[in-house]
Amino acid sequence: MNNKKILLIGDSCKDVFMYGRSTRLCPDAPVPVFITKEIKENGGMAKNVFENISSLGVNCEFITNKEEIIKTRYIDKKTNHMFLRVDSGEEKIDRITVLKQINFLQYDAIVISDYDKGFLTEEDIEYICDNSKNVFIDTKKLLKQWYKKAKFIKINKPEFDKTKHLLDDLSNIIITLGNKGCIFRGNNYNVEKVEVKDTVGAGDTFLSCLVYKYIQTNNIEQSIEFANFCSTKVVQHKGVVTIGSLLK
Repeated sequence: MNNKKILLIGDSCKDVFMYGRSTRLCPDAPVPVFITKEIKENGGMAKNVFENISSLGVNCEFITNKEEIIKTRYIDKKTNHMFLRVDSGEEKIDRITVLKQINFLQYDAIVISDYDKGFLTEEDIEYICDNSKNVFIDTKKLLKQWYKKAKFIKINKPEFDKTKHLLDDLSNIIITLGNKGCIFRGNNYNVEKVEVKDTVGAGDTFLSCLVYKYIQTNNIEQSIEFANFCSTKVVQHKGVVTIGSLLK
C-alpha cells in the first residue's frame, strides 16, 4: 500500500479517558464522588481516522484544525460504564483556508471526516467533491444536494433519520447500524455478535477501513465487509484502539 496516497480533511480533538471508581455520594449534593485511578489520551474525531488509516500502512496526509478541542470521559474502570463526558476548548474553530492550493488529483482518495465544528462548510465539501471523483464523506451536517457528488457517504442511523427527508437517491449512502452492521443499496451487511466493551471511535474505524480496502479493490461490497469486520474488532476493547494494532 506504499504506492497509495490518501488526503484526509476534518476537525480533530483530544480524547481523554479518566478511569476510576465511585463508591459514595458527595455530601454537598446527590452526585457520585469519582476517584481517578488511570488516565489515557488519544487523538479523536478526524485524528482517530488518521491514526487508523496510518496504522494500516497507507500514506495519509492530514489537514485539520489548530485549535484544541478536548473531550474528557469519566469511566468506571471495572464496568466501563461512563459517568460523564465533559467537552472543553474551542467549540467553533477556524475555517480551512488551503483548499484552493490542493491538487486533489494526486490522491487515490479524499476522506472528509466532518464533525461540524466550523472547519469545513457545505461550500468547502462541495468544492472538494467538484475536484475529485473519489471522495468519501462522514459528516454531522444534514446532507444537501452536494451529497450526490461524493463517491460514498458513511452515516449512522440516527443521523440518517434526521436528513433522509432531503435525500432522493441512496445509491452512495452507507447506513451503519451499530451491532446490526450496515445497509447499502437495500442490502444488509451483518456483523458477528461479540462482547462490546466500548463503541467510542468505531465509526472512525469503519470509515478508515472502508477507504483502505476500496483503494485496493475498487469493490465497495468487499470494502463494507472489511470495514464491518474491523469495527467489530475495535469495539471489543476499552477506549480507542487503532485497527492496525489488532490485525498484526
